[in-house]
Amino acid sequence: MKILIINGPNINMVGIREPEIYGGDSYEEFVTDILSYGAEKNVEIEAVQSNHEGAVIDSIQEAYGNFDGIIINAGAYTHTSIAILDALKAVGIRTVEVHLSDISKREDYRKKSFISEYAEKVIVGKGFKGYYEAVDYLRDEV
Repeated sequence: MKILIINGPNINMVGIREPEIYGGDSYEEFVTDILSYGAEKNVEIEAVQSNHEGAVIDSIQEAYGNFDGIIINAGAYTHTSIAILDALKAVGIRTVEVHLSDISKREDYRKKSFISEYAEKVIVGKGFKGYYEAVDYLRDEV
């Protein structure tokens, strides 16, 4: 099984950016750990991060025919990007949406997720542990 993890804007700043919300672990540490976790679970994982909406869409489109699942944390684009939703629908790849914080308990503008309209599972408020849960879900719920 091959899973693409897509992280959107500012996820690369985790560990620096508002650690009281997002935690103190760095994005680089997370990537190293999730790749190891995938290897343990016999899941090939690729992780990408971009601060640019078009690059996120390009990653989704390039996943077509190459990946069995997508785990996406689109950052702020979660609440604004119909284009990312449309790209996910276009490729038809099983998708889990993950957020480090619980977006339902944040500012009103963060409570609406366009991606949730497509994702078959949404995991919020578990920090980086949510990605591990997403890997297990995609692997086990075939």
